Amino acid sequence: MAWITKNSGTAKIEQRAEPYLTPAMKADLTANTLPRYETKLAALLPCLHTIQHAYGWVPPQAMLEIAEFLAIEPSQVYDTASFYEEYWLKPKGRHLIQVCRSIACEFCGQQQITDAIRTKLGIDVGETTDDGEFTLIELECLGSCGTAPAALIDEKLYEDTTPAGILKAIDEVRAHKGGHHH
Repeated sequence: MAWITKNSGTAKIEQRAEPYLTPAMKADLTANTLPRYETKLAALLPCLHTIQHAYGWVPPQAMLEIAEFLAIEPSQVYDTASFYEEYWLKPKGRHLIQVCRSIACEFCGQQQITDAIRTKLGIDVGETTDDGEFTLIELECLGSCGTAPAALIDEKLYEDTTPAGILKAIDEVRAHKGGHHH
């Protein structure tokens, strides 16, 4: 299993007794998904999607279970999951903060927005707060260039954002604890 040591030399897979890829998921994939694909490898994306949809991320143990289920190499599962940006290989926070870093947003002060969030939450881009509440990422374009800089918190778009405005928005999200569930 040498492929998993990418993260750090000591990384070992957290195993739990209960599978992530449940018998019900396997049954559904076998009945409804696998027949639509020519190869087991082609069915990998829907399998990853099933896991991510259920847990919000793709744990290493789930990758091993998918490999076994599809009779492919774990490295193929890992390579595919790490190639596509929509798959999360680490748990993400309950709230996702996405700051746009398109040219328009960058020109209008996106860096100050990202820096303000970093300072407030004590995390870097791609990281999650210790309490599991917030994950910060940057993405290429939110399609709101006319009102740059733009940011998303969960599904809510913030336009013409200022550092103060985005920090206020984070406080509002935090105050509504329990209101938003995956």
